[in-house]
Amino acid sequence: MSKDAVDTAAVASPTVATTTPADAGDAGYSKDLKARHVNMIAIGGAIGTGLFLGAGGRLHSAGPALALAYLVCGVFAFFVVRALGELVLYRPSSGSFVSYAREFLGEKGAYVAGWMYFLNWSTTGIADITAIALYTHYWSLFTDIPQWVLALIALAVVLTVNLISVKIFGEMEFWFSVVKVAALVAFMCVGVFLLVTQHDVGGRTPGLGAVTDNGGLLPHGLMPVVIVMQGVVFAYASLELVGVAAGETAEPHKVVPRAVNSIMWRVGLFYVGSVVLLALLLPGSVYSADESPFVTVLSRIGVPAAGDVMNLVVLTAAMSSLNSGLYSTGRILRSMATAGSAPRFTARMNRSQVPYGGILLTSAVCVLGVGLNYLMPNRAFEIVLNVASLGIISTWVIIMVCHLAFVRRAREGLLSRPSFRLPGSPVTEIVTIAFLLAVLGLMGNDPEVGRKTLYLVPLLAVLLTAGWFVVRRRVSAAEDRELTRLTNG
Repeated sequence: MSKDAVDTAAVASPTVATTTPADAGDAGYSKDLKARHVNMIAIGGAIGTGLFLGAGGRLHSAGPALALAYLVCGVFAFFVVRALGELVLYRPSSGSFVSYAREFLGEKGAYVAGWMYFLNWSTTGIADITAIALYTHYWSLFTDIPQWVLALIALAVVLTVNLISVKIFGEMEFWFSVVKVAALVAFMCVGVFLLVTQHDVGGRTPGLGAVTDNGGLLPHGLMPVVIVMQGVVFAYASLELVGVAAGETAEPHKVVPRAVNSIMWRVGLFYVGSVVLLALLLPGSVYSADESPFVTVLSRIGVPAAGDVMNLVVLTAAMSSLNSGLYSTGRILRSMATAGSAPRFTARMNRSQVPYGGILLTSAVCVLGVGLNYLMPNRAFEIVLNVASLGIISTWVIIMVCHLAFVRRAREGLLSRPSFRLPGSPVTEIVTIAFLLAVLGLMGNDPEVGRKTLYLVPLLAVLLTAGWFVVRRRVSAAEDRELTRLTNG
């Protein structure tokens, strides 16, 4: 075990410091991420195109009760991040939940966790570059450029940034998040002003009447709210980035609790608050999936260039998501490669201590997405978004299962829990897992896309099983090497 691992373990749990395992995949990283980087990564993970763009279509189909859906999903998302935060304080690792799955569930658990997360981010990356191309086409200057060319340019830019250094990644993500937060704060200030002054919004007076006079909280019944839960959960995807980033910060025991605890009020303010404002300003039927709901409001009060400004913001959100996806999968794949369950080249690092092998593998899958943009430009976004939802739900379930095993070992006296804990264990984990599985099952109520996505589950199970038989000898060899290393000192 490295000295750094022992020192960190001692901070979180002095009585068991000598038994806390280290992840071989953590060696060689710089600690260049600052507290402000991690905090803004946490914010950026909670704010994305799921709010800036997706909320419009969901308000149209589900009505004002969408705010309750965001609140419920936000609470469970907080439980997941809080559980991950406790595991991080027990043992910070750039391998994050994959490293914890290895410790508490074994190599098979780590293998499934890692590759499902890779599925999530590689398909999300395709969705991101598709979105970037679509948003760029909004401006007439880029209309004549093929969608696949714009997607390729976006991928090349973000890939270059990720390969330079983790510090550059942190700075880029910091400023992406600043843009998103500033845009939301500005809109909410405008929305509150419109409500207080009863300013006309597109020929309508804002207030409770926008809800009560248009069918109430559930204008289309309960089922549309239930169906959109899958999309709402996906809107919170990437909150788990806090756990990955903690492996490259010098003081995770100080930074992570602040970042995790701040997520809850940010979710309440930015997601639930903005959706409530949108519902009070205009009836849900006015919004649409084809336009950002913020653009819908601003354009109806005559704000000049509202569409241009918000298009720039959603473009930033998509770039931020792609940036984070390449960053996290690079670290996760390196952790897996050192254990033998990912290709060896994904363990390689460059002179800037960046795991370029894993980043290039994720980018290669995104290049396939460029091809998808060429073949099916109108359906590319929809196809990959639903596949990605399978990855994020499985990732969150695995985090909660790991935490259950962690708490059980603590009760057996095999390790000590840090003071920063998930409240209500084990009930909290069990209820969260049940909720996530229910959301997965509810996808079957959507015959157009959701049901077809569920058909992929057996196929993924077969592919994961076949893959395990391919890598299991390498995994056993890696375990033997690690055991020898620990035995010798």
